Amino acid sequence: MIEIDGRILATDEMEAALAHFTAKAGLRGGSGERVAARFRDNASSLAFILAARRAGATLLPIHPALPNDGARRLAVRAGCHRVFLDDLVAEPLDRAPPPVPGEGHLLQMSSGTTGEPKCIARPWGAVEREIESYVAAFTEPDGMTPVIACPITHSYGLICGLLVGLRRGRAPVVLDTANPKYLLRRLRELDRPLLYTSPAMLHTLARLMPEGERIHAAMTSGTLLPAPWFAAIRARVAHFFQQYGCSETGCIAVNPDLDRADAIGRPLPHHRVTAGSSAEAPAEIVVEGEAGTVRTGDLGYQRPDGMLVFVARSSDTINVSGLNVYPGEVEDVVMGMPGITDAVAFARPDAFAGERVTLLFSAEAPVAPRDLQDWCRRWLAGHQVPVEAAQVAAIPRQANGKISRREAADLYRSGALEAAQ
Repeated sequence: MIEIDGRILATDEMEAALAHFTAKAGLRGGSGERVAARFRDNASSLAFILAARRAGATLLPIHPALPNDGARRLAVRAGCHRVFLDDLVAEPLDRAPPPVPGEGHLLQMSSGTTGEPKCIARPWGAVEREIESYVAAFTEPDGMTPVIACPITHSYGLICGLLVGLRRGRAPVVLDTANPKYLLRRLRELDRPLLYTSPAMLHTLARLMPEGERIHAAMTSGTLLPAPWFAAIRARVAHFFQQYGCSETGCIAVNPDLDRADAIGRPLPHHRVTAGSSAEAPAEIVVEGEAGTVRTGDLGYQRPDGMLVFVARSSDTINVSGLNVYPGEVEDVVMGMPGITDAVAFARPDAFAGERVTLLFSAEAPVAPRDLQDWCRRWLAGHQVPVEAAQVAAIPRQANGKISRREAADLYRSGALEAAQ
C-alpha cells in the first residue's frame, strides 16, 4: 500500500496500474531501448517507474516541473529513444544511438553543481543490491513510516525513501507539497514518521514548529548543513539521520545518529571506501563497488569508528599562499554573527597569494564589511578571513539547499546578483 498526495493506493490497485502502464507503454526488458517519462501526476509517475523497474526497462524519470520542451531536451541528452509526456502514447526521439541489448537501467542526471550535468546509468540489479545493503545496515527506521516530501524522480526520494520503505514492509507516504505548514500537519497525523526531504525544507520546518514540538525522525542529504541550520534542526528532530552518496554509486554511507553536520555516515557494506586518516590529513573519498572506482571529488577522512567526516569539495578548496581554506569553515563562522542569514565563500584569483577568500552574505540589516571581517578575525586565521565581502539580497541556492560556488562566483564577477537594499 502507498499513500500519494492523500490518496491511498491498495496493493491490488497498484498492481493493476503497473500492468496497464507496462502494456500501454510497451515496456520491455533486455531490448536496450531507453525511454523517458515526465508525468505531472505523482501517482502516474510512480506507476510508470515501478512498471519499468518490474519489466527491466531502461528509464529516465523526469521531474514533473520540467516543461515539455525541457523534458524532450533532457531525454535526448540521455540518449533516449522515446519520451512519455503525461500520456502513455510515446513521442519518438531523433538522433538516439542504436539500442544495446542487456539489463535495464535506471537513468539519472548528475546535479551539475561541479560542471555540466551528465547521465548516469545504474542497472536495476545494482539498485536492488543498494536497497538490500541499506536496509540491512541501517535498522534504526524499522517500524517508522517513510514520508517522502521530495521528488520521487530522484534517487534520494525514489530509492532510499520509497523503495526502501516498501522493502521494510511499511506503507510510504508521498507528499507533493511546497507548503511546510501542510507538511507539519501531515507529520502530526502519522505514526512515527520518518521524513525524507531537503535540508532547506528541514530548516523551514524547524523555524515554523511551536516551542516544544519535535519531528519524530528526519533524514538529510545532498548538502552539508550550515552550523546554524544544523543546530536549529537538531533541536527539533528526535531521531536525526544523514546519508551521503553520489549519482554513480547511489547511497554510500548513513549516519544513524547525527550529532555534527560533517559526520556524513558509515559506509554501507556493499562498498569499499577510502578517505584521509585525520582532520589534518584529509584525502579524496573514493568508492570501490559495482560501478568500479568512483572518485567523489570530496575531501574527507575516516574516524577509527568508521565514520566518514566531510571536509570540503576538492574543487571548492581555496589555496591562499599554499594554505588550504575550506569554505564551510568560513561560512559557519560568518553565519554565527548576529543578523547574518546566509553566506557563501569562494576563491578569487590574487596576484600575490594565488587565491583569496571572497564572501557573499545576506543579513537582516546592512552590515559593514569591516564589521564582518572583525567578527571573522575572532575565530579565523588571517588567511581564512574574507578579503572582500559583499552583502546581497539573497544567496543563490538550489531547491534542495545546495550552493554552487562556481555559479555564485560567476554571478559575483558578472555583477548579476541583486545587492541588498
